[in-house]
Amino acid sequence: MQVSSQDVTVVALLADPDTPTDIARRMARTLSARLADKSGQGRRFDVEVVSEPFTAGAEDPPTLMRRIMDRGSAENWDIVVALTDLPLHSNGRRLAVNLNHEHGLALLSLPSLGALRLQTRARRAVEEAVLGMAGPPTTGAEGPPRGQPLPETSVKRLAPVHPGRTGEKETDDLRYVAGGPRGYLRVLAGMVRANRPWLLVPGLSKALAAALATGAVATVNSTVWNLAASLSTPRLVIATVGSVAIMIGWLIIDADLWHRSAESSPEARQRARLYNASTVATVGIGVLVCYVGLMLINWVWALFILNDQVFASMTRTPLRAEEYWTLAWFVASVATVGGALGSGLESDEAIRAAAYSKREQERRRKLQNGQDG
Repeated sequence: MQVSSQDVTVVALLADPDTPTDIARRMARTLSARLADKSGQGRRFDVEVVSEPFTAGAEDPPTLMRRIMDRGSAENWDIVVALTDLPLHSNGRRLAVNLNHEHGLALLSLPSLGALRLQTRARRAVEEAVLGMAGPPTTGAEGPPRGQPLPETSVKRLAPVHPGRTGEKETDDLRYVAGGPRGYLRVLAGMVRANRPWLLVPGLSKALAAALATGAVATVNSTVWNLAASLSTPRLVIATVGSVAIMIGWLIIDADLWHRSAESSPEARQRARLYNASTVATVGIGVLVCYVGLMLINWVWALFILNDQVFASMTRTPLRAEEYWTLAWFVASVATVGGALGSGLESDEAIRAAAYSKREQERRRKLQNGQDG
């Protein structure tokens, strides 16, 4: 694919369904004008958005680049930028951007951009990739022409890699990887964001019903009053950590959310660790949101139902604001354990749907089918 004549460059945003497509469509509203403004020289850009599951059944960057190349060769596109919300790895490194200047191809892994300001970061990365490939090529000392690297502003904390030729199937001439602990955390945060952990709360209706019922009963139990009044802050913190850990572990084990790689290579193990870390973080955030919600509901319930004289006669402690919060805090831990038991009433599919994005669900389903086959 070469840049079109008459100073018009056709740019295709090939996006996986769901979040990548949403990002691409929002980006496309202003991308043509921004590219024309930054490129100068009277050049115009036509931007098309194509929503296709181009990563279906594959996580290997060379395979994905070949798919993008084949897809672009069948269309009148000059530059193709593919966006996916799957984390990609290459030679044990977390891939952020793959570029092929000769064919005008770019592959962008959205999790590598982190969790914050994703739309803005994705737009900048796409703009700079397109402008770099649309610009005049430079000739490397050891091989074919190569385009300009991405500007420093878009590759902050990303390390550039210039791979050598590995055979006829080499599909890129410049890579950017998210290196080091900060790069790992950035990719992990991006994966958690893609899973949308806040959706775990409405997705666990039966577990929440069990937790609310447990909390309502515990709030009017005099034994619970005495326990809450006698617990110190460190013990309340331990109760919180323990109940949340039980809930997280139960959900992961009961719904079989733990990723087990069928391969034994270091890269496969690294990928499995990253997926499992994102699962724990996703479920953990969702459970913490549920915990805070339970605490607030229990506090309101305690304000409505408790009698200060009865409470003081049972606990020998006056019912003050501190006692309301302490009781609500302790009851939230008790209710969370009850919610863990109630989560067993949820179907595995319901929990997976609450814990993962649609693309991640499809990826795990195909991976499981491949292992079963």
